[in-house]
Amino acid sequence: MRKLPRVEGRVAVLDRPDVDTDQIIPKQFLKRIERSGYGEFLFYDWMKDPGFELRQPDAEGASILLAGRNFGCGSSREHAAWALEDYGFLAVLAPSFGDIFRTNAVKAGLAPVVVPAAELARVRAAVQDRNELVVDLEALEVRHPSGLRVSFELDPYDQESLVHGLDDIARTLVHEADIAAFEASHPGRFDARTLA
Repeated sequence: MRKLPRVEGRVAVLDRPDVDTDQIIPKQFLKRIERSGYGEFLFYDWMKDPGFELRQPDAEGASILLAGRNFGCGSSREHAAWALEDYGFLAVLAPSFGDIFRTNAVKAGLAPVVVPAAELARVRAAVQDRNELVVDLEALEVRHPSGLRVSFELDPYDQESLVHGLDDIARTLVHEADIAAFEASHPGRFDARTLA
C-alpha cells in the first residue's frame, strides 16, 4: 500500500445521498480477485449518461471525490473501494460512509474523510471557484487555496495505516524481529515431522 500523508489535486463532485456499492461497481464485474482493472467499470451504468457528474470536464483527472451522505452503503464488496482507487481517486469526502465501505477503503489505501454537511458545502463552493484541494491526513485538515481550512477527525489506527502505507501484513511485519525471537525462544509443542 502506498503512503498517503496528503492528497493534492482536482476534485469531482458527486452530490448524491446513499450511493451504494452496487452503483459504484456493479456485480457483473466482480468475477476477478485482482485489485486492479476495476476503474473502467466505476459507476458503470451512470457513466453511460453524458450528463453524469464524473463525465464533466471539471471532474477530469480528479483525485478527490466530494460525495453525499451515506456513501458506500449497501453490500460489503471491497471491489467498490478498489474501483475508486483504480479510477484515480485517493480521497473521498462525505458527511458519512457505510461502515463496511469505510473499512474497505482504508485497507485499499483510499482515504474516507468524514466532513459535516455544512462544512462540505463550503468546500464545494470553494472548489467551484477554483478546482483544487489538499486533504492533509497528517494535519487532519482540508485546505483550499482561497484560505478555507476545514478540520476533520480520523481514527488514529486508520490515520497511521494511510499515512504510513501500512496494510495488515505490513503492520505484522513491523514486528518480524520480535516474532522470530519469540519463536526461537519457545520450542514447538509438536514435532512437525510426526504430523506429516
